[in-house]
Amino acid sequence: MNPYQQPIPSRFNAQSTASEVAAGHQLQGKNVIVTGGSAGIGFEIVQTFSRAGANVIVGARDAARAHEKLADLPNTTFIPLDLADPASVDAFAGQYLATHQQLHFLFNNAGVFFPPELKKDKRGYELQFGANHLGHFQLAGLLWPALQHAGGARVIAHSSVGHRRMGLRLDDPNFEQHPYDPMKAYAQSKTANALFAVHLNKLGLSHQVQAYSVHPGAILTDVVLHMSPEELESWKKRVKNFKTTEQGASTAVWCALSEELNGIGGVYCEDCNIAPVVANDESIVYGVRTYAGDEDSAAELWQFSEHATGVRWGY
Repeated sequence: MNPYQQPIPSRFNAQSTASEVAAGHQLQGKNVIVTGGSAGIGFEIVQTFSRAGANVIVGARDAARAHEKLADLPNTTFIPLDLADPASVDAFAGQYLATHQQLHFLFNNAGVFFPPELKKDKRGYELQFGANHLGHFQLAGLLWPALQHAGGARVIAHSSVGHRRMGLRLDDPNFEQHPYDPMKAYAQSKTANALFAVHLNKLGLSHQVQAYSVHPGAILTDVVLHMSPEELESWKKRVKNFKTTEQGASTAVWCALSEELNGIGGVYCEDCNIAPVVANDESIVYGVRTYAGDEDSAAELWQFSEHATGVRWGY
């Protein structure tokens, strides 16, 4: 486990908003990509960086909604992106690299949550694992040259405390040998997001690229679309403190901008701080489990993902 995986004296907390975290930062000349940036916390991240003067590129599936939401934001452009479709990921990266040599911040924010029936991406992998992890792995790999050329870049992978429900099952990622469980499938994808940050940070050390995974908190956004009314009501009863989208975006923004994290990467964060390591107990609804920060598991997932996507990172 990363020795830095322990809370620090952060200036911010669970109630902090993205705009509060970004206050005072002037980001003119910085390039930012936010996947799923036309809704929810992704849109809040986009607004925050746009207001700070950054050049923001949004990737999302719904072009009509993206154009409507982004119309009044300066320095913000849209490129279609479907993380479940390798051709779409290739096209997005190609379009970005054709006009940009550097990428300073990459937010792997988009995600699929809780489809009740087993669905697969266009690679043939279970949809949550395919879109939430493999799609982002492919995207970041294609954008790696721009991250290297930034002279200091940060990649933020949106994980979740939902990772507590299952680690990786790389011998059966598509639930062919086990009954499909949407929450466990989601958990596997969120564990993968955390492990992605662990290994990317290791590879990025010599290129001034740092990586983080974040749990944004419980927020009532479009992510709950696949929940039945009963499941949603049960979730509301279990969660004591829901966050606003502004609060939910704050930890990702903190990971991107915090000087407190200079030289500290590969960690899982929540509530604008590095999360504590906790026991593998589903009843504990905070912190990171050891299997989500294990370097050997991260390396194994990386090798699996290179094979699955066909993207070989140039280290």
